[in-house]
Amino acid sequence: MKLSQLASTLIGSEIVKLGGEIKEKIRQGARIYNFTIGDFDPALFPIPKELEDAIVDAYQKGHTNYPAAEGNLDLREALATFISEKEKLTYSTDEILIASGGRPLIYTVFRAICDKGDKVVYAVPSWNNNHYTHFTESVHAVIETQAETRFMPTAKQLAPHLKGATLLSLCSPQNPTGTTFDKEELTAICELVLEENRQRGPDQKKLYVMFDQMYWHLTYGGIQHHNPVSLLPEMKSYTIFIDAISKAFAATGVRVGWALGPAFVIQKMKQIMTHIGAWAPMAEQKALAVYLQEKTAIENYLTHFKKEVEVRLTSIYNGLLQLKTEGFPVDAIKPEAAIYLTVKVDAVGKTTKEGRVLSSQADVTAFLLDAAGLALVPFYAFGASASSPWYRMSIGTCKKEEISAMLQQLKTALQQLS
Repeated sequence: MKLSQLASTLIGSEIVKLGGEIKEKIRQGARIYNFTIGDFDPALFPIPKELEDAIVDAYQKGHTNYPAAEGNLDLREALATFISEKEKLTYSTDEILIASGGRPLIYTVFRAICDKGDKVVYAVPSWNNNHYTHFTESVHAVIETQAETRFMPTAKQLAPHLKGATLLSLCSPQNPTGTTFDKEELTAICELVLEENRQRGPDQKKLYVMFDQMYWHLTYGGIQHHNPVSLLPEMKSYTIFIDAISKAFAATGVRVGWALGPAFVIQKMKQIMTHIGAWAPMAEQKALAVYLQEKTAIENYLTHFKKEVEVRLTSIYNGLLQLKTEGFPVDAIKPEAAIYLTVKVDAVGKTTKEGRVLSSQADVTAFLLDAAGLALVPFYAFGASASSPWYRMSIGTCKKEEISAMLQQLKTALQQLS
């Protein structure tokens, strides 16, 4: 049956597809260490109790009708205060748009800014930029990053692609890598954007930056989060932030996200949203407006939450480095942020004990699942080369007491290879 060109060419989320396959294997009784989906086990990482109580209270008070199209005013006011106190950024309520998580906001950024044939610049691996660019029939300007830069794009890499571009998509802390921009590199990138916009005439589109900072609360050790507007205030005219409670408060299913940006861009995004209807639920908006004022509760939650995430990331990282020193074909990048660890399994060309040659990275991925019971998301699911030996490991459902057993199972599987 013939459908639209978009329907015929769009690829569904590889991560959701892989996650579904893993869940089915588990349902059938397989013992799998599932590090695929960027979600949380609520038994390990519950949402803040104060937020949960506020949501229940909001429903009991009958907050079950439509919210405002741009998000309820009380929530936008609470966010403006929260952002000012936490990030030292000043945004008015007409520069804030609320939606049901980050996805609809990212979609409306693309729809509000990009036309068919416009150039969109993004690096890979990265989350879903390739698909959103496809939605708008824009031109893909793709930079494939490397381990040497912790898979973060550099100003030098981006510079040749910004001429005439409409949108530059950046993410820090980055999904899938769990790495971040340092201050100097992000400043250099923003200077390129400003210079490009200075060269454009009044009738030309400007180059905008979509800055996804969904994980900015979750940094570890001495890592500090930086954003374009704090570094160079002039960037406020060209930056649209994407943020949410999804990851910082383990609230992926609560579905409240927000965008910050120039009022005229936010207004156009709101108009698109009125037709999509992807609003955050009324009760959850009311609850978050209350919770964001609970400063002590938020600090206590984040302190505990970050400690629990960091101990998992660090334990697995150290375990993988130990395997590396023992001569196994694995490696990892030191975790900096988010809930992800960047892991390398370089086993293409090796032979299993059954005599099967792992001739591609897809074969390695299948081997890890079958022989080690280890489910990871390959970087090629994030737009990287199909031959990339790197993976995303998400620890949101990881039990600390199972880490040693998982690492031993991986070691046992790798010992089978020759």
